[in-house]
Amino acid sequence: MVKVVFVCLGNICRSPMAEFILKNIVKSRGLEENFLIESRGTSDEENGNDMDPRAKAYLDEKKVPYEKRAASRLQKEDYDKYDFLITMDDKNMYYMSQILEKDRDDKKLFKLLDFSNYPRNIKDPYYTKNFEEAYNDILEGCLCFMKYLKDNNII
Repeated sequence: MVKVVFVCLGNICRSPMAEFILKNIVKSRGLEENFLIESRGTSDEENGNDMDPRAKAYLDEKKVPYEKRAASRLQKEDYDKYDFLITMDDKNMYYMSQILEKDRDDKKLFKLLDFSNYPRNIKDPYYTKNFEEAYNDILEGCLCFMKYLKDNNII
């Protein structure tokens, strides 16, 4: 089983969008039984809150199913729970490494678009209000991540 957690700042926009986008891709390929996909934040300021309504609206527009959820903060123990801890930007990579007390030799920490041919940060739509750009970047990252898993015989 491939265990993935997506991480952003508050766990209300980018990381839950990535969670549900990847779940949708995995389901469309009949691979649901092979994955555990969740999301967390590096901050606890949104703990307990559902996904941002603007993120939900954009997922609705793209026909990506999602569920009501509660934001939660990444914990040190999550390092051992997941195979891939995937964040959206450099700032949250730093925060993630602080929470987890840095990556170990097995290299589980990644930025989502590092799997793409054009590595870059995914801008936070909470501030930019550009959910289309965030969605497109996250979709690209998830598709490239799936290719990485296939190319490396992980799935």
